[in-house]
Amino acid sequence: MGTADQGKRSEGGVSVQRPRNLHAKYHAHVYFDENTTEQARVLCAEAARLFGVVMGRVHEKLVGPHPHWSCQLAFDATQFDRLIPWLDAHRAGLNVLVHPNTGDNLADHTTHASWLGEPAELNLSRFRT
Repeated sequence: MGTADQGKRSEGGVSVQRPRNLHAKYHAHVYFDENTTEQARVLCAEAARLFGVVMGRVHEKLVGPHPHWSCQLAFDATQFDRLIPWLDAHRAGLNVLVHPNTGDNLADHTTHASWLGEPAELNLSRFRT
């Protein structure tokens, strides 16, 4: 499997893990708020159209561990290397959590998590039971 970008980058002085194609399946969660809902909806719909990824609901509420409204894109390793650079280039200030689906939700949302834009603190309590 290839990588969309190697290693880490600095975002506001903080080292941020960049997405790397190391697993079979992934989610990207595009974060937005009341001012960027339509922007996120268009971005996710275009990603689904161009890359054949599965677009989830546009949640205008908090769901799961996510601290912001979000829309999920589900994709696999064969789509990763084209999708992630495109998503980074077109997110226009939206922040995106990218994580694999390994079956270990806690690790997927922490150790394996990576970001396009600014990272956000997730509510991990649901995974620590």
